[in-house]
Amino acid sequence: MAQIKFGTDGWRAIIAEDFTFANVARVAQATADYWKQNPVVGTEKRAVVGYDRRFLSDQFARRVAEVLAGNGIPVILSDSPVPTPAVSYAVKQAKAIGGVMITASHNPPAFNGFKLKAWYGGSAEPAICQAVEALLDATPVKHVSYDHAVASRQIVVKDLRAPHYAACKKLVDFDLIAKSKLKFAHEALYGVGAGCFDELLAGTTCQVTTLNAEHNPLFGGINPEPIAKNYVKSAAYLAKHPHDLCLVTDGDADRVGGMLGDGGLMTTHQIICLLLRHFVVNRKQTGRVIKALTTTTMVDRMCAKYGVELVETGVGFKYIATEMIKGNVLLGFEESGGIGFPGHIPERDGILAGLMLLELLAKEKKPLKTLLADLTKEFGPHCYARIDTHFPLEKRQALMQFCKLNPPAKLGKSPVTEVKSFDGVKFIAKDGSWLMLRGSGTEPILRIYAESKSDAEAEALLKLGVKLTKQV
Repeated sequence: MAQIKFGTDGWRAIIAEDFTFANVARVAQATADYWKQNPVVGTEKRAVVGYDRRFLSDQFARRVAEVLAGNGIPVILSDSPVPTPAVSYAVKQAKAIGGVMITASHNPPAFNGFKLKAWYGGSAEPAICQAVEALLDATPVKHVSYDHAVASRQIVVKDLRAPHYAACKKLVDFDLIAKSKLKFAHEALYGVGAGCFDELLAGTTCQVTTLNAEHNPLFGGINPEPIAKNYVKSAAYLAKHPHDLCLVTDGDADRVGGMLGDGGLMTTHQIICLLLRHFVVNRKQTGRVIKALTTTTMVDRMCAKYGVELVETGVGFKYIATEMIKGNVLLGFEESGGIGFPGHIPERDGILAGLMLLELLAKEKKPLKTLLADLTKEFGPHCYARIDTHFPLEKRQALMQFCKLNPPAKLGKSPVTEVKSFDGVKFIAKDGSWLMLRGSGTEPILRIYAESKSDAEAEALLKLGVKLTKQV
């Protein structure tokens, strides 16, 4: 029996190695046992199951549905590959006990995964994941045949996209977008986001170009992650065929990246800051801003200027979701492109983020380059860099302890004034520059992040970070 370990957002493994039908059934049984043992007041005894475009995802989702139905838990099953936020929205809308999304998000094509969704319409918190993991093999797998379950309506196959689209449309000024005549490009990275904006913006004055939309479980030889090295082909296309904006979504369309309309690079930090300004200045909304520790300090400066409360969390959207559930949140976001919106679900939503950016452009009637230049002019330059380096897991704790007790005196020419160590170790200088070292939760990888006033200074800080790793 393969050992199954839940990571930060469910379980992921290599297809046919550990990610097999038998192991998926074991995890589904443990999930069913957990839900039966832990009913939530106000929810119905039913679950939602969705899946992405990876190899056999639809079949793995069927197996999950068969096991849940076999345990007396009726299932709403997606009728097609669907964005993760659509599954989370369906959980909340159906007042379900929870949901399962078969996806490995942005991982390489050889992987698939089992994302667990809680009753509130967001990623299950670590305590739930640990409890499910503890119930593995506690009871034998019970299941019913798919055809029987569908005939007896224990499994109901439904379109999960349309209700999610309707919810997203209500959260933006869709009439404004519809009349805007914007040219919108979407780099789908062969993921489930493909076709979403074509459908959402059909019948409007917007022109939509979807790039890399075909269903290809090998993702065209890339990992479906919204990072610059995966944009090469689409950037070349945009250089010849300019648009107003190009949004990028990852494999399961919960995270975003972006490019300028001409294929120029745009960071997730810039997208986050554009949306924050839009929510405060144009939408006149209020509430707390929740950001992960590795997000740009331009956010800190913006919140200080706008008089908005800022809450900083550890890395992982689950921490942001916890704050969103408490209420009074303006926006929640993380460096890797996960953005959560008020009045929606406590979950990342790449589709809604795209519509919000269109609303911003329709409202401002200015090119993206101008809007980004205005941010830099108002809040100063913020240049970000990150590297992932191999580092032994057994030395991780010693390195973090060393860094915490021996911070560098300066970052560049500015003295270090603060050290944060609640998730990795982050050094913050007087001028706002920062350097952070943080280990991957599951792999012998150390992530080094830095931000400063120029690209050269940010790269110099990364070198300092690498130098610190040699001390242990």
